[in-house]
Amino acid sequence: MEIKKLDLDLTYEKLDNGLEIYVIPKLNSNMVYATFSTKYGSNAIEFIPIDKKEMQEVPLGIAHFLEHKLFEQSNGIDPFTFYSQRGADANANTNQTKTTYLFSGASFTLENLNYLLDYVQQPYFTDKNVLKEKGIITQEIKMYQDDPDTVLYESLLGNCFINNPMKYPIIGNIESINAITKEDLYTCYNTFYHPSNMFVVVTGNVDAKEIIEAIKVNQANKKITKAKEIKIKQYDEPNKVAIKEAQINLNVSLPKCSVAYKVKITQPNNLYKNLLYLLTLFDAKIGPTSLFVKNLIDDKIINNNLGIDFDNTDDYIIIFVVGEANNPDVLLKSIIKEMTCLKITKEDFERKKKTLISSLIYMSDNIFSLNHSVMNDIIKYKKFNVNRYEDIKSLNYDDFIKLIKKLDLSNYSTFTVNPK
Repeated sequence: MEIKKLDLDLTYEKLDNGLEIYVIPKLNSNMVYATFSTKYGSNAIEFIPIDKKEMQEVPLGIAHFLEHKLFEQSNGIDPFTFYSQRGADANANTNQTKTTYLFSGASFTLENLNYLLDYVQQPYFTDKNVLKEKGIITQEIKMYQDDPDTVLYESLLGNCFINNPMKYPIIGNIESINAITKEDLYTCYNTFYHPSNMFVVVTGNVDAKEIIEAIKVNQANKKITKAKEIKIKQYDEPNKVAIKEAQINLNVSLPKCSVAYKVKITQPNNLYKNLLYLLTLFDAKIGPTSLFVKNLIDDKIINNNLGIDFDNTDDYIIIFVVGEANNPDVLLKSIIKEMTCLKITKEDFERKKKTLISSLIYMSDNIFSLNHSVMNDIIKYKKFNVNRYEDIKSLNYDDFIKLIKKLDLSNYSTFTVNPK
């Protein structure tokens, strides 16, 4: 099935085993970027394992631990060595809702793709290699505990959420890592790494039919059990933050601070458009070209622009505003005060729409941004949104005003990283 939007030739196919494939050729690129993802991240800590009847709770950080262990193969071949010998880069990452394995390179595409599918679908866990990994990840945890940006992000989520597992660090903690067994890893792998819960995205200089045929052959040669429903515990999250404000001392030259707004999702079917409206609002009010930021810089409250980012669960959108300031209290109060008045002019609104379209054009011409966009859409909206251009063009000022009139930004948490 081919879908043509945004000058993208997206070819989609779902195999008999449930694996979904998305291929977007970009023949003006010399590179290929391939990702193989499971819809499983650090949030899935309570679920009914396949062929079981009762909910089981697994240690925090196990999704990230599992990501590490899939790079260890029973034949002793190291995936990083395999890819480097073919002039390609390889990596993997885990967030709250997915785990992704990837490679990028200019040659040996089909060989690299086959190997990506093979090593991810051949788990090899032993007591010995699990014990070895615990030491490695313990050091990683300690490293992140000294990283101001990681501490800021994880602390804000921890302070915003009360019941949702978003409040926990993706990597877990030392106690939870030490509790992981090879049996836990196989339980998680067998539950969440079935092809029906996974998808492949390939962008770059490829032939879509050739890529899909290669994946079909690869999967046909494997014995894969029939797909079964995955049941994950759902959490009732209160419409308030756990902690209103907090701070910590770390090795930073300037204080880093952030305010995180926790906004209830009232229109889940319009999540994409509502995110665009919120992005427009925050960019216009406190973005790089705003009068607010210009005044902060002129008054020497900040030296650089503020960072604005979004995250979401099924029920809430979290909007992060991050900055560095000699006096973080002044900056935080200024941001909170500025976002109590949500009016922007129609002229500003239309100007920000053009900015969104420019960003969309850039994304569609970059194989890495494009691939990430497909992955994020699949996780957030259950499919890739090929109508983004039309969606942005359809944004209108009247609907924007209606949304912000109902918007409640009183539910927020602040966090500051001070110099030791």
